[in-house]
Amino acid sequence: MKSFMGRLVKIWNNTEFRIFAVIASVFLITYYAPLDDPRIQGAILESFHMLQEYAREHVLLCLVPAFFIAGAIANFISQGAVIRYFGSSAPRWLSYSVASVSGTVLAVCSCTVLPLFSGIYRRGAGIGPACAFLYSGPAINVLAIILTARVLGWQLGLARAIAAVLFAVAIGISMSTLCGGEDEERQTHAAATMDGTEEEARSPGQSITFFITLILILIFAAWSRPEAIGGIWHAVFEIKWYVVVGLLALLGYMLVQWFEPDERSYWLDSTWDFAKQILPLLFVGVLVAGFLMGRPEAEAGLIPARYVADFVGGNSLTANLMASVVGAFMYFATLTEVPILQGLLGLGMGQGPALALLLAGPALSLPNMLVIRSVIGTRRTLIFVSLVVVMATASGFIYGSIVG
Repeated sequence: MKSFMGRLVKIWNNTEFRIFAVIASVFLITYYAPLDDPRIQGAILESFHMLQEYAREHVLLCLVPAFFIAGAIANFISQGAVIRYFGSSAPRWLSYSVASVSGTVLAVCSCTVLPLFSGIYRRGAGIGPACAFLYSGPAINVLAIILTARVLGWQLGLARAIAAVLFAVAIGISMSTLCGGEDEERQTHAAATMDGTEEEARSPGQSITFFITLILILIFAAWSRPEAIGGIWHAVFEIKWYVVVGLLALLGYMLVQWFEPDERSYWLDSTWDFAKQILPLLFVGVLVAGFLMGRPEAEAGLIPARYVADFVGGNSLTANLMASVVGAFMYFATLTEVPILQGLLGLGMGQGPALALLLAGPALSLPNMLVIRSVIGTRRTLIFVSLVVVMATASGFIYGSIVG
């Protein structure tokens, strides 16, 4: 049996076999697909609607700034500093505190956080802190938590805030424990390849100002229009483009005055490398997610939201597990999980499954999983996804039991 499995693994690892498998799969799907079925036709059209919506709302304003930040991390943050503060030997209280709280600053979705995660991981961050950051970026979003409390009730908002912070730390520590050996080997190799001559071309103040400017460009460019007119969030939305233009002018000044031409060129090369690695996988993932689940407001995917609601009523373990799994595969743009969940609650979804979906949904998606696998491998991705789903299921079940 072991030798048979070994042969299967060897065959699968053959690049030419993988190419053949992809070609054969596409052929069989297109040959046998029941394209006359209205549901299939609607799901195919919905997948492209979802991809168009994703391109319009997230690529230019969210992903492109994130790619530039990832490229800057890869070029302008020393590998020694990343290993010192986020490596396996770094103090846990420091690395996990910074990684877990990062989501309060970055109001990003599960896909926008990917270039940033890839950037710090490539520079030598430990798998634990890197995965804590990966989860917290989209999950611990102050705006989303406030919106959850206002629309869905303060109990659910408070439960989401507390559970998300604890999740980030627990997932990070679990990933470090389960994959620590591989992590130490990677960091040992990274440390061995450093020649010890890394010098900072800029002062710490200049570097901090540069990265803060990049992060602020991402935050303000991606700032969405709030539903309610008036208030601080709407006021920020009204002036966001003036702020972005000012930040871009400041960034241009810094690039000219503080950076050499070669540095700017290397930065652009790294940014393009991240885009090449991540964007194709994201687009494929969004198409598949749109085909299966569709946009919840459209009800045109192969599995409409009203069907999902039928399986997540009450507070059984099965209902919480279903909500976690569905949330993990669906794609939620930043802040959209709240109105989507409001609709599902109206269709009969239980309070426990609602929390489970809030904890698993924003942090994961099918496009997100495809990219994570390309960065940390299949085994680690499966562990990460399983941790999120299991913890979300347990938290939803406990919360549902408490609130009744």
